[in-house]
Amino acid sequence: MRDGGFTLVEMITSLAILGILSAIVASFLQIPIQGYFDVSRRAQLTDAADLALRRMSRELQGALPNSVRVAGACGGGGPCYLEFLEVRAAGRYRAEPGGGTACPAGNDALVFGSADSCFTTLGTTPDLARVLLGDFLVVYNLGPGFAGANAYDPVVPVGSNRVGLAALPTASAIAAPPEDRFTFPIHTFPLASPGNRFHIVSGPVTYECLPSPVPGAGTLVRHSGYAIGAAQPVPPVGGANTLLATGVTTCLFTYTGNVVALRNGVVLMALGLSQVVPGSLVADNVTLFNQAQVSNTP
Repeated sequence: MRDGGFTLVEMITSLAILGILSAIVASFLQIPIQGYFDVSRRAQLTDAADLALRRMSRELQGALPNSVRVAGACGGGGPCYLEFLEVRAAGRYRAEPGGGTACPAGNDALVFGSADSCFTTLGTTPDLARVLLGDFLVVYNLGPGFAGANAYDPVVPVGSNRVGLAALPTASAIAAPPEDRFTFPIHTFPLASPGNRFHIVSGPVTYECLPSPVPGAGTLVRHSGYAIGAAQPVPPVGGANTLLATGVTTCLFTYTGNVVALRNGVVLMALGLSQVVPGSLVADNVTLFNQAQVSNTP
């Protein structure tokens, strides 16, 4: 009786046919698989750019009115810097004495044109728990170019619209309605806010964009905790910094103040990212655009 099995020729023929079939199947699957990886890389780049732009937009919408400023070769391939003053809390100050005793001599209104060191608010202050010692009180900020109404100018006892808090705000002696008490070193504010508004700012924030034509080399960095300066620092010195994005190839920041009813500004942002395709000399590129509306009502 003859034993069953394969001869060497039959086995080699089967392997050859299997190899041909595998090559045919692989050729059909290569394009869809490569397409999947291409889409996945572009989605990652898009998510990274979108996350960075969303964070910038969210912070800009909470910036001190008229504090946004841009410097550098924005859109020209060079370093680009976007700076603003970060607001922790805001409210309305009492413009007329309310008869309380929370401040010296019973004057709980904020005085302008003469020395003052205390005031109470009209109602409670939202986000009051976020206020920290070392923050600044700012009243009626019109921005660079306006003497006595520019929070970037140095603090002087007479004539500046910014002063550091002397203590954390506390509840005033007036119980109905509830109010908050703010104290600061003796200071003379020159200009009152038409809406009796005040802001508490923690300090400046800068987004530094360093684009590069080399894929993976460019960066977007957030700076905070450095000193407020009359001139915009490029780049900021000191403080803390956080890396928000890598692979930055293009960057554009533009700011237009008072474009909507003379009380709102617009920041246009564009961010381009790239990533080298593995095993190739080409790179995937994505560019996202975003606009943030900034309230400039002082």
